[in-house]
Amino acid sequence: MSFRRPAFRRASLFSAGAAVAALTLSACGDGGTQGGSGNTNFVTGKNGIASVEAAERVAAPKLEGKGLDGKPLSLDDYKGKIVVLNVWGSWCGPCRVETPYLVKVAEELKPKGVEFVGINTRDFNKGPAVKFEEEHGVEYPSFYDPSGKLILRFPKGSLAPQQIPSTIVIDKDGKMAARALQAVNDKQLHQMIDPLLAEK
Repeated sequence: MSFRRPAFRRASLFSAGAAVAALTLSACGDGGTQGGSGNTNFVTGKNGIASVEAAERVAAPKLEGKGLDGKPLSLDDYKGKIVVLNVWGSWCGPCRVETPYLVKVAEELKPKGVEFVGINTRDFNKGPAVKFEEEHGVEYPSFYDPSGKLILRFPKGSLAPQQIPSTIVIDKDGKMAARALQAVNDKQLHQMIDPLLAEK
């Protein structure tokens, strides 16, 4: 009866709120120094890169699904390697700016055991995303995550992606070590990755 309607409305509002929260990630960002909520152990430098000491790092979430090529893709495939995880969309202007740098550094560091993986989001049709990769010579794989479900797996208060583009570097132990909430260039990528290459 009428007593049940408020509960239904609250549930509907909660679902709508969750959807809106997920959609906020779709906006392209121009950088920033925002961190996670609650008790965080990472520091964001003037270069917009947040980093975490080895002892304080949080494990990256389990990410698995299908790539833009339709093949199965999982972060577990890269165990024991440094992984650079880039969240992008073909519709995102800053993503177009940073992609040549991502491709360049991916080629440079692959012989050193560094792997690049993308998360393509908010492209509800694969066509533009595939064309984007072809135009920019992207050879590393990308998860196809149009609804942002994989992105929501990152724990709050961690180096989670909060806007597009975001780049997260995962260490050899599968833990999140550095993050940039902005388009990055080759210098910034090396600032995020090189310290992890030096770790034993």
